[in-house]
Amino acid sequence: MASLTSPTFTTNTRCLQRPQNSHSPSQQPRLSQRPELNRRHFISQTASLSSLPLLSPLILNPQQANAAAEDSLSEWERVYLPIDPGVVLLDIAFVPDDTNHGFLLGTRQTIMETKDGGNTWVQRSIPSAEDEDFNYRFNSISFKGKEGWIVGKPAILLYTADSGETWERIPLSAQLPGDMVYIKATEEKSAEMVTDEGAIYVTSNRGYNWRAAVQESVSATLNRTVSSGISGASYYTGTFNTVNRSPNGNYVAVSSRGNFYLTWEPGQAFWQPHNRAIARRIQNMGWRADGGLWLLVRGGGLYLSKGIGISEEFEEIPVQSRGFGILDVGYRSKEEAWAAGGSGILLRTTNGGKTWTRDKAADNIAANLYSVKFIDDKKGFVLGNDGVLLRFLNDAAILYA
Repeated sequence: MASLTSPTFTTNTRCLQRPQNSHSPSQQPRLSQRPELNRRHFISQTASLSSLPLLSPLILNPQQANAAAEDSLSEWERVYLPIDPGVVLLDIAFVPDDTNHGFLLGTRQTIMETKDGGNTWVQRSIPSAEDEDFNYRFNSISFKGKEGWIVGKPAILLYTADSGETWERIPLSAQLPGDMVYIKATEEKSAEMVTDEGAIYVTSNRGYNWRAAVQESVSATLNRTVSSGISGASYYTGTFNTVNRSPNGNYVAVSSRGNFYLTWEPGQAFWQPHNRAIARRIQNMGWRADGGLWLLVRGGGLYLSKGIGISEEFEEIPVQSRGFGILDVGYRSKEEAWAAGGSGILLRTTNGGKTWTRDKAADNIAANLYSVKFIDDKKGFVLGNDGVLLRFLNDAAILYA
């Protein structure tokens, strides 16, 4: 039984085969084949027109010229997906042994697959899940070598040992505390799984058995520590709003109302609650590339911790959020990072977060951008609602030279 009072549980598996009638990515229309023109297509067409001497020059008014100049500075392009417009995209991952092969997750039972680095995507069905009366929300995916893991809500766990060609469904205990919101592939046949109630489980045998890494629930921790001065702990509803893991296995999580945050390091018996030093409630928190913390507050504020590691001291960084909330930050390197948020807001820093400038790539996209994911310094994506997916153009400097 998967509970904090029962530190282990055992599972069985059944195999999910790739549907025989699924289309390959090559059969899907590329962006340049769609009515909408992406930037690459636009540039190639205008370059061709400029080489024809008999054509009259294209005359732009000042506003059009400014808009064209602003668009040319963007390092992102939209990838149009063959999915329902109401789908919220939640996570993305690529197979380390084949960086062109990746998977994209979302609400409404959405799993998409690419084999060309994210240029085109096709739906990937899960027959055993479709037979049930559930509409799964797939929250998290992670790969280590050819092994991959997917978790979702209602409780579902999928495992692959062949880079996603086939997936096994691993049943879970009905008494698992909370909904699974995050999974990390760690070593061979090993993974770490987190629920929104703060349970952390680890497996080393392909998910057949799981061991609890935390000895008490977050609610029990807060009941024990509420008298120690954690502001807002008495209003805790029992779940996390967000949770993020550092490369060395440390976690930071934001309480459901944003009143305070919690951290956990490997070997600790329970989560450590922390007061927020900011008046506004916390929207999200995560780890910088240098090991420090970033913190977002409701209403568009961005803060960076002083120093590296877990801290309660933060410094506000001025940003041009236009009053829209910033929802996530993703680091491409120690110096370069991107922030995304409501109404298509995109911000960029090239000096470790000291200053930020706005990229207008998504200004005309009527969507909230929830997540920034850099697979490596050459491959990055921004995930939003209504099926919005932005792809980072690593060759932008060459394209516009």
